Amino acid sequence: VCVAIAQVLLRCDDERHWLRVAPRRIGHLFPRLPGQSEYNRHLRDAAPALLRASQRLARAIPTWQEKLRLMDGTPVPCGASRATVNRSDLGEIAGYGRDVSHHAFYWGAKLLLITTPEGTVTAFSLAHPKELDERAQALHLLHTHECAPGRCPIVCDKGFAGARTEAAAAELGHVLIRPARADEPAPASTVFPSWLRQRVEAIIWTLKNQLGLERHNARTTEGLWTRMCQRICALNAAIWHNWLIDAPVKRSLIAYDH
Repeated sequence: VCVAIAQVLLRCDDERHWLRVAPRRIGHLFPRLPGQSEYNRHLRDAAPALLRASQRLARAIPTWQEKLRLMDGTPVPCGASRATVNRSDLGEIAGYGRDVSHHAFYWGAKLLLITTPEGTVTAFSLAHPKELDERAQALHLLHTHECAPGRCPIVCDKGFAGARTEAAAAELGHVLIRPARADEPAPASTVFPSWLRQRVEAIIWTLKNQLGLERHNARTTEGLWTRMCQRICALNAAIWHNWLIDAPVKRSLIAYDH
């Protein structure tokens, strides 16, 4: 688990490249490093441990006790050509979907995140973009994962609008806060925390760009899930350590990527 997190924080997306530079970068901490095939096998087997570690880290961070969560979904592209679609073993989780933010179609999976305001991921899930829409995936995630120690409001976007969705979330004790759609009557309060929406977008950008989620190189469902847990565990570990050292910016990765 530690070697996998070090790989992500040092921005080595490719396992071959990582195992070439790992002896020089972390050889003083891990005298015996596995070969490529052994590392890939151990990495897939470590997915449950990475998931549990990310959850334990999230609960050890002080903002776990805060009564506010952010929720948003983002596509995770897994292929750009028809040959890749036919050759990969991602058919269980990947499919054709539409990226509304960029007005484009993609082939891949849909990642849904629930985070604290400073960036700690408290719950997440991967889903097929056609089998589960964003609202159904959100309700499934709220039913199956504990995203907060108690009831709390969740700031989201217009994609989670719907009377049934909001009623189902309210039964679980979570109030969905979102901007009003164009076809809805004006709400009693027109003030919406847009800066919180921008913050969750920044958290997704950190995962996709700095931690290499868009460069996951997965070819199987197990590999994609493992690399997802690997990136989220690395983000939670960095935030947890930034709290320990009292860093001014809790989501900053500058101290760990070189």
